[in-house]
Amino acid sequence: MDRLAADGIDVVRVVYPDLIGTERARDVLLDELPRASDHGLAFCRAVYHTSPQGDVVPVGGGLDAGLPDICVRPDLDTLVTLPWEPGVAACLGDVVDPATGAPAPESPRDLLRAVLARCSDHGLRPVVGPELEYYLCDPEPGPTGGWRRYAQDSGVVYTAGLRADPDNHLLRVLRQVRDLNLGVISGNHEFDGGQFEINLTHSEAMSAADRAFRFKAAIKELARKEGRLATFMAKPFNDAGGSGFHLHLSCEGAEGTEGRNTFDDPTGAYGLSATARHAVAGVLAHAPALAALLNPTVNSYKRFGPDTLAPWLIDWGLDNRSAMVRIPPERGSGTRLELRLGDAGANPYLAVAATVAAALLGILAGDEPPAPLEGYGYDATKSARLPTTLSAALDALEADTALAEVLGKDFTTSFLSYKRNEVERFQRHVTDWEFTEYAYHL
Repeated sequence: MDRLAADGIDVVRVVYPDLIGTERARDVLLDELPRASDHGLAFCRAVYHTSPQGDVVPVGGGLDAGLPDICVRPDLDTLVTLPWEPGVAACLGDVVDPATGAPAPESPRDLLRAVLARCSDHGLRPVVGPELEYYLCDPEPGPTGGWRRYAQDSGVVYTAGLRADPDNHLLRVLRQVRDLNLGVISGNHEFDGGQFEINLTHSEAMSAADRAFRFKAAIKELARKEGRLATFMAKPFNDAGGSGFHLHLSCEGAEGTEGRNTFDDPTGAYGLSATARHAVAGVLAHAPALAALLNPTVNSYKRFGPDTLAPWLIDWGLDNRSAMVRIPPERGSGTRLELRLGDAGANPYLAVAATVAAALLGILAGDEPPAPLEGYGYDATKSARLPTTLSAALDALEADTALAEVLGKDFTTSFLSYKRNEVERFQRHVTDWEFTEYAYHL
């Protein structure tokens, strides 16, 4: 507290992720921090069951239980000053059920913690590098409102500077998030107008998920401060591509072998160890269920399709960006797999937990993957298709009892209930497309 006060901090923001990976938080005056640390902060557990529109979804343990509390305690090891809000520092919060003293089953951070504990039991320490894309939008002028893409120039793929970013958004963001200690290393304008990608370094899986979660929140806050909208939605515009959330995964060995990449084996097939090949096989085997967690919205499935570079077939390849699982060319300490399935709207904790769980199941099963994809992919005669709708992906998750067991029955039940309600609400909603398509002619 003395250090924070000396730095001009008088408020600590305690933040934790909800089911869809957005921030829930409370601002605590500095003098009250000891009380918050000792006793925790009470929140309604139904915050996990609340839709983006503010409706409480009837998930077990919420409405049916009388809207009980969860308790959130500040994790002061994660404390960092917010450069754009003078006097405010922020930290993550640890969530428990006060009735049991155990983690809340819907807590994404605790879900990942449990999956990583399983990996540790088998002598594995997953290492993850996140890659996230997003669109920056300006307010649409005129009385109707809405949003339009910032800097809509085409053909400025993989560039930096004023050519694709006339207001220097990227430079400003890089400098601001650098001071949050999120491991930001570089950024560039992405494929479509107004789309950006910022790369984060790799680290132990929990740290990577924490950093990805805080990174997304920071980007959105910085945009709001400028009266703009930054969105990690999978496909926000009909005339532009989607935004991905690619995960690079490797593993270090058990105690006494820290730092050794267990995916590397110069004598193994493709320069990959048996552990790496089994991990690839696990990700492929559980891919339909993974889609529910890495492509978790109705909108997610509009990002897929031929020639989108968003995978819609279950395959893997050596340095092949048209495959769902790509093995980058580096070997040695850089040996890893890149799962290209996820979109940027995924909850980082759930995306990492599900990917690691699938890889662990593959390692324990000891299966080998099929032959890697050669050439440009998207040939449905050679590889199975991923689910094409959120409903189908949720059905695949429910059917994948092995993955659900690793993720936890209570979590899986809550997630399925929450997301099926989302599908039902969408199916009842009359869209602009329907009115345009039918109203005049029918």
